[in-house]
Amino acid sequence: MGVKGGERYLPPNIMGFKCGIVGLPNVGKSTIFNAMTAAKAEAANYPFCTIDPNVGIVQVPDDRLQKLAALFQPDKITPTAIEFVDIAGLVKGASQGEGLGNQFLGHIRQVDAIAHIVRCFDDPDVVHVHGGVDPARDIEVINTELALADLDTVTKRVQKLEKQAKVGDKTAQQSLGVYQKVLQGLEAGQQVRSLGLKPEECHLIADSFLLTLKPILYVTNVSEQEVKTENAAVAEVRRLAAQEGAEVVVISGKVESEIAELAHDEREAFLHDLGLKESGLAQLARAGYKLLGLATFFTAGKQEVRAWTIRHNTLAPQAAGVIHSDFEKGFIRAECYHINDIFTLGSEQKIKESGKMRLEGKEYVVKDGDVLFFRFNV
Repeated sequence: MGVKGGERYLPPNIMGFKCGIVGLPNVGKSTIFNAMTAAKAEAANYPFCTIDPNVGIVQVPDDRLQKLAALFQPDKITPTAIEFVDIAGLVKGASQGEGLGNQFLGHIRQVDAIAHIVRCFDDPDVVHVHGGVDPARDIEVINTELALADLDTVTKRVQKLEKQAKVGDKTAQQSLGVYQKVLQGLEAGQQVRSLGLKPEECHLIADSFLLTLKPILYVTNVSEQEVKTENAAVAEVRRLAAQEGAEVVVISGKVESEIAELAHDEREAFLHDLGLKESGLAQLARAGYKLLGLATFFTAGKQEVRAWTIRHNTLAPQAAGVIHSDFEKGFIRAECYHINDIFTLGSEQKIKESGKMRLEGKEYVVKDGDVLFFRFNV
């Protein structure tokens, strides 16, 4: 048996890739979240208006999907997506429970990456929790609170592992060395992701869900007038982000809110009038996808053309499992070609005639842009 773009019922593509949106109160987190997801996160001019994390699914723009659909003319087109979690504003002292800190930090532990919203706009009608726009200070507050929370977690874990190591627990002895390295880094003011840990070391501390180990991108929220020209505050964020190898996305919460109110066919003209090639949503979704180390493969048929999300270096059976667990269990092989081949040749028949269609087995590493047809036993 096989599956090809919806030739049988496929369950919803459950994401499992979460990007947490964090920042100080009143930086525009919920405004941006509302605009991105058309969700109803309460936006108000006071701290802690977002008490529970709000979750929204954001489509990842991909021109390849539309081009593939133009060739197959399917009944349905389904893009891939990232799950964004809007987490209430952190404040100084959150790691010690200030505001609703511990609760919010717990929510952050459940995400795979962090999008840090930094206020880079002046507005006398929207109070700043620290009195004025200062990206360096705001970033330091958030990073310090996350690091202090990690320091507390790691200190407790080291104490526990030391006791287990003394009685000869080899697993504890192995983990202890990594935790001690992490503890030294945190005490020196470093983020865990900057320590250069090897994959096997990261695996040993994975169950601690350390906040500063998660990949991060900075999202600067600017005024409508500065979304294209940028400003000194954005330049400061770029400088700080460059020091830790992080990406920066520039968004205007007000612009995104206006775009969200428009019909889809009106949005392109609106962006053109502003001199923008794409929305902040498109930039953020794409940056989040890259940040999480994700790739896209496609299934294509008359009923559906669909994009699917996997991590880089995923093997073919595991990619099949993203569609349905039965496909992974009964995986036989995958018929495969790269999406660029069908763009060049125009049809699957010509791909077969040219010898571009391949049969791949269980050890095949799926590439970004692969179009796959899975054969499996049930």
